[in-house]
Amino acid sequence: MQKNKFRLSYPGMVPDDKCRRFVPPVRLVRECGNVRNAARLLNRVHIQSFCSFSPDPCVIPPGGELLLDFGIELHGQLTVNSDAMQCSALKVTFGESVSEALGTPTTDHAPHQELLTIPMLGQVNFGNTAFRFVRLEVPADRPEVKLTGVCATAIYRDWEYVGYFDSDDERLNRIWHTGAYTVHLNCQDYIYDGVKRDRLVWMGDLYPEIRTLLAVFEDTELIEKSLDFVRDRTPRDKWMNTASSYSCWWIICLRDFYRARGNYSYLKSQKAELFALLNRLLACIAPDGSEALTEWRFLDWSTAEDDAAKHAGLQGLLAWTLDSGTELALELNHPRLARRCAAGAARLRTVAPECGGNKIAAAMQILGKVADPARLNAEIMRHEPARGISTFYGYFVLLARAHAGDLGGALDVIRDYWGAMLDFGATTFWEDFDLDWTENAYGIDRLPVPGKQDIHGDFGKHCYRGLRHSLCHGWAGGPTAFLSEHVLGVTPAAPGYAAARISPALPGLTRVEGAVPTPFGPIEVSVRAVGNRIRKCVKLPGEIRELR
Repeated sequence: MQKNKFRLSYPGMVPDDKCRRFVPPVRLVRECGNVRNAARLLNRVHIQSFCSFSPDPCVIPPGGELLLDFGIELHGQLTVNSDAMQCSALKVTFGESVSEALGTPTTDHAPHQELLTIPMLGQVNFGNTAFRFVRLEVPADRPEVKLTGVCATAIYRDWEYVGYFDSDDERLNRIWHTGAYTVHLNCQDYIYDGVKRDRLVWMGDLYPEIRTLLAVFEDTELIEKSLDFVRDRTPRDKWMNTASSYSCWWIICLRDFYRARGNYSYLKSQKAELFALLNRLLACIAPDGSEALTEWRFLDWSTAEDDAAKHAGLQGLLAWTLDSGTELALELNHPRLARRCAAGAARLRTVAPECGGNKIAAAMQILGKVADPARLNAEIMRHEPARGISTFYGYFVLLARAHAGDLGGALDVIRDYWGAMLDFGATTFWEDFDLDWTENAYGIDRLPVPGKQDIHGDFGKHCYRGLRHSLCHGWAGGPTAFLSEHVLGVTPAAPGYAAARISPALPGLTRVEGAVPTPFGPIEVSVRAVGNRIRKCVKLPGEIRELR
């Protein structure tokens, strides 16, 4: 007779679908105060204390400290093991940069510094944040600490990178992967904007994040969960995340997600909120055709104090939103609302407010089809191309340049702007960045250099000031999606990739290959320049037809 099988369960429990892996430190950045055997902690995982005397523990005496480098930005916590026969204390400081670990980090949204009690013959865990560097200090009035092991506990979703991108330009390849990894780390309980700060679901941030996820991963459950999270917590008479533009982004995200995955039942479940929001946005068009979106009027922090640039950009964003609404209303069999959305977008296109030389405003007018792409590209985008952009809206600048037929110029911006972060030690892309910061600065992986500025702590404005600046922000991953869509050239031509457009381009390249996930399996593309000809090889799942 078979016994009843038992599996442990708790009332009301919810499973955690993330995995945890132990990661050892790889570099000793600094040690002070007669620390002994610090190198013992490197490149090894030791997660259990032992009731015996270890022959060579790492010993941090009173007043001593270590600064460890895990080699790459991680999300998770720190695990410390001690074999000391007495309790002591250890001050732990997380840092996305060396300077942050040496300083006093912000406690916004997650603690990044704490004085821990280290038990006798025991283990202690601390943190739920993003970090690469950890400083360990023993207070001068406390006993020495004997460590048998220190490791990071990395917490992430164990997703396969189905999409990939590889070309003869290694800088672009690194940027593609870094963008994918940046967004991947931000996929925790929901899709966060940043895993150090804010650790929140911001609707505008979600757009480049979703586009990146669709270019790399098959799993889309977290996209639906995050879109629904914002929807369900926003009253009908309020804007999402309190910003009218972020309600626009919800509609555009929904449209692009449906185009890529074709989940009609999910789209149908959004019908009530979608139609109510479209009707509300249609009321935000002034009689003269100008956008009249209400507060909070926000594009990007870089335009927060420029009302003219915001108005010019919001004109394009609202037109783009109503184009998306037109398409979704037709899919949901509501031709009357579709006609109203199309008419609203047409009215918005009768007005093109001056951009004042602002690249972000110009990009939104190009993407909203409010102004002539070639003119704005020539007059605004090509002037100091990698300046006057941000890691968030830089993605839309890239899209706008591609729409204007200037793909080569867009790739140069990727190399110069996102590539400069790699040059200064980045392993994930940042909340904000300006090329001017690099002129006399040291990298995030270096100790302070006399006479030079700290690229993390000495710059920033608005919400990016000093060490509050996040160095792993999902909205900065846009180049990953851009390279897959515009260089590898794979985009859906019908919802769910029932049909696909495959139009690779090689501006300045001789080879590109890669894959993009679809509901039927990946589309694989390989392209090579042979003399003056382009040789393309495409491997399509049987359910997908290529539009030529």
